[in-house]
Amino acid sequence: MKIIVPVKQVPEVAEVKVNPDTGTLIREGVPSILNPFDELAVEAAIQLKESHGGEVTIITMGPPQAKDALYKALAMGGDKAVHMTDRAFAGADTWATAYTLAKQIEKMEFDLIICGKQAIDGDTAQVGPEIAEVLGIPQICYARHIEMSEDGKSITVHRETDEGYEVVKARLPVLITATKGLNEPRLPNIMGIMKAKKKPLEEVDAESLGVPEDEIGLKGSPTQVRKVFPPQKKAGGIKIEAEDPKEVAKKLVEFLAEKGAI
Repeated sequence: MKIIVPVKQVPEVAEVKVNPDTGTLIREGVPSILNPFDELAVEAAIQLKESHGGEVTIITMGPPQAKDALYKALAMGGDKAVHMTDRAFAGADTWATAYTLAKQIEKMEFDLIICGKQAIDGDTAQVGPEIAEVLGIPQICYARHIEMSEDGKSITVHRETDEGYEVVKARLPVLITATKGLNEPRLPNIMGIMKAKKKPLEEVDAESLGVPEDEIGLKGSPTQVRKVFPPQKKAGGIKIEAEDPKEVAKKLVEFLAEKGAI
């Protein structure tokens, strides 16, 4: 079984900082990491390989430093990697990103694609499903549990919904997006880190991809982000203090009545 895992390198931030003049994220001086949801996808792929055999290929589109995300995924247990890096890919929105990745994946052998449900720097959750649409294969999003059939020709996924869970079965090839609870990603050990640098890593530029430049990067992006801003912080609540619990209850009732809540 051949599994492809698209990943993304994202800023490691506890709180998003925005340039007030340009309305864009401040990335300078911020360390980058492998997107946490993509770690779930990598772990899922490795577990399937360990149980059913096969090969796991990690793929990313990004600048030269995005190679670090590939090396971490390889250190976790991926077998080989593809790095799509070219200035022509820059400025891509979710559609152009998915299209570019899908056009490379079309050239590769695969039975299963596993993506993280979203990237923590954009939170759109669009790239995975869009890859499936470009490739014309089924998609099962928000996976919390994955079961491969004994013959290796179909997969059953327990997917998270707003109301609970759905159990969906599909024949391969199929694309899955991973969400929290699917697994606990392993930490690369020293041996894995050492082996990662020796594993095959192919670089792909726009010319070798073989698609028109007006279909990729900024030129191929039908949408543009006009402004990025952090959500407004919620104001703090009130604290009612009194030695007597009955007094606390009385003050609470008075406060709610004043606000028209009762």
